Amino acid sequence: MQVKKLKLEELNRLSIEEFKVIKKLPLTLVLDNIRSMNNVGSIFRTADCLAVEKLILCGITGRPPHRDIEKTALGATLSVNWEYKASVSEAIGDLKKSGYSVVAVEQAQGSTMLNEFCPKPGVNYALVLGNEVNGVSDEAIALADACIEIPQFGTKHSFNVVVSAGIVLWDFFTKLHE
Repeated sequence: MQVKKLKLEELNRLSIEEFKVIKKLPLTLVLDNIRSMNNVGSIFRTADCLAVEKLILCGITGRPPHRDIEKTALGATLSVNWEYKASVSEAIGDLKKSGYSVVAVEQAQGSTMLNEFCPKPGVNYALVLGNEVNGVSDEAIALADACIEIPQFGTKHSFNVVVSAGIVLWDFFTKLHE
């Protein structure tokens, strides 16, 4: 079999209108004080690629429209539903009232390794992703129902928040679509 790179017009991508009505991955991402606008934009783009239902931007996390977010989002700020909450505790409280299971993505005592975590079909999850320097806030961890950790084996102590988002979203996507 010969492999050939597809042209953009051969990718058969959804329009924004079509994307808005498709069934979404039952997952909301909570961005807990993400500093970098480029990281915010990349998370929007990743959320679009995996049809995540919504992003909640908290605290100092940058909000669209912003040139630096758009540079990496490539228009995903128009397709992915999002809202802003001043505090992560407000966002988590609202999610819990709506029946979400809130899971922090962080290296923490008592965390479950991602490969051992089994999301349950029919449960709506909210994943909390933290600040590039300080990680998920203590406030958010205290309110979370669970904490998952991505196994790591090298000399560095963490992944970039966008890489973490991609790994965890793909893991949830594959486990929920088995």
